[in-house]
Amino acid sequence: MIDFTLTEEQAALKESVAAFAREAVAPVIGGHYERGEFPYELVAGMGKMGLFGLPFSEEHGGMGGDYFTLCLALEELARVDSSVAITLEAGVSLGAMPIYRFGTEEQKRRYLPKLVSGERLAAFGLTEPGGGSDVPGGMRTTARLENGEWVINGSKCFITNSGTDITEFVTVTALTGEDEISTIIVPNGTPGFTVGPEYSKVGWRASDTRELFFDDVRVPEENLVGPRGRGYAQFLRILDEGRIAIAALSVGLAQGCVDESLRYVKERKAFGRAIGEYQAIQFKIAEMERRVWTARVAYYAAAARMLRGEPFKKEAAIAKLTASDAAMDNSRDATQVFGGYGFMNEFPVGRFYRDAKILEIGEGTSEVQRMIISRQLGLS
Repeated sequence: MIDFTLTEEQAALKESVAAFAREAVAPVIGGHYERGEFPYELVAGMGKMGLFGLPFSEEHGGMGGDYFTLCLALEELARVDSSVAITLEAGVSLGAMPIYRFGTEEQKRRYLPKLVSGERLAAFGLTEPGGGSDVPGGMRTTARLENGEWVINGSKCFITNSGTDITEFVTVTALTGEDEISTIIVPNGTPGFTVGPEYSKVGWRASDTRELFFDDVRVPEENLVGPRGRGYAQFLRILDEGRIAIAALSVGLAQGCVDESLRYVKERKAFGRAIGEYQAIQFKIAEMERRVWTARVAYYAAAARMLRGEPFKKEAAIAKLTASDAAMDNSRDATQVFGGYGFMNEFPVGRFYRDAKILEIGEGTSEVQRMIISRQLGLS
């Protein structure tokens, strides 16, 4: 039997995050967005709510929940703003999760309490300027072992949460031998490790995204995360999980487009009638709702397989592809519903439109998702 009914605890969490998004995020995020300013006070608020600790065990300071619960929180945040949602998503799935999944007990003891409380953030350094989706073929960052230290050289790009005032470290993927990729913790402030300036971005303007440079950066040998040479397998697992989270975020943005459009069409009048009374508008919003419903079912199903311990690579790719398409299509339609006002930054749908495109690119492009699905179907 398939049952997508939320438990009482999940429903309560969903409502509390929705209230936080409405009452704390919505009134201030527009200003942060226009200034390209990281919302430290909102991150602190999410930390106090325990959102950064949702999928982690109580043993490590977490809330003892699961990954699906995190996805519910991401969806509710993204209904209002994606910059705040991606800060949480990256902080958990890309920042803390590699340590939780693959780190030593000493690394967990040292880093997880600060990460799961939201006191500090961590980042995951995978993408490189000349590589893009070509991993591992495009990887040029190297790490050699010398006198008990890793010596790292190279660069990374588009790395979320890597340069905030509360960023603790970046987990870096690097070539540690021929056809051998490993992941290594590099604390912010390490000599030779330079964090570039904040990108000037089209969307997600209130989140932190930067380029990273490593020039003979030296860190202790024990900063290796998991066994040497297992970095490729590690980031594949992290990305599979992350695609479900990005799908949830995409569903939130798509739902936010429906929410804003419904409010607007009941108030806006044209030719003597509320525009929501015109069938053309009704059909457009009905199609938007259909996309949201389909995408939500896709990510719920993928998360269910993951939590049951079943293979979920294909389902995660389907969820991410379906949901990012829904976000892009709904943001375009919502902007059209709003007409000229949809092109104004003071209205959320303009922000949604700018934020939606990256969902078809980050955590694996739509083309990569189609490649994964076809391979999972046995097509080479």
